[in-house]
Amino acid sequence: MSKTPFLTVNGLVRPMPNEIAPDTPLLDILRNTLGLTGSRFGCGLEQCGACMVLVDGQPMQSCNAALDSLAGKQITTIEGLAGTDGKLHPLQQAFLDEQAGQCGYCLSGILISAKALLDRNPNPTRREIAAALDDNLCRCGSHVRILKAVERAAATMRARG
Repeated sequence: MSKTPFLTVNGLVRPMPNEIAPDTPLLDILRNTLGLTGSRFGCGLEQCGACMVLVDGQPMQSCNAALDSLAGKQITTIEGLAGTDGKLHPLQQAFLDEQAGQCGYCLSGILISAKALLDRNPNPTRREIAAALDDNLCRCGSHVRILKAVERAAATMRARG
C-alpha cells in the first residue's frame, strides 16, 4: 500500500505528514491534520451523511474513505463552498434565509449533497432534491425548510446564470 503524499482540498495542494497511515480515514485527516472541522463525525458507518464531502464533484462519506484511495482527486469540504472573498455560496445563504438549520450538526453534509445535485441538475424538482438528500439524516425535523432552501438556492443560481 503506497502513501499518498498530497491531498488537494478546496483547491489547495496539501502535503500529508509522514506519520499518517495510508488507511487513515479522510474525515480524520480533514479535522485533525488540516483543521477543517466543518465535516462532522456522525455514525462512522457511512449511513448518516454528516461527514459528506465532494470528491471529484461527487458526494462521498469521508468517515471511511481511506487516504490512499484519494490520490489525484479534488476534495471539496463545506469550507470550500464559500468564495475566496468570504461571500457565502447561494446554498449557504439560502439555508440562512430559510432558517433551514436547527441544531446544525447535519448541515455541512446536506449542503455538500445539495451542491452536487445543483451542479448536475440546476432545476431539480422537490422529489429530486429529496432523493439527492436521502443519504443525509436530520433528526431536527427541518426537512421542509431544507427543501425550500435548496429550491431557493437553485433559483438564485439559475438567475445568476
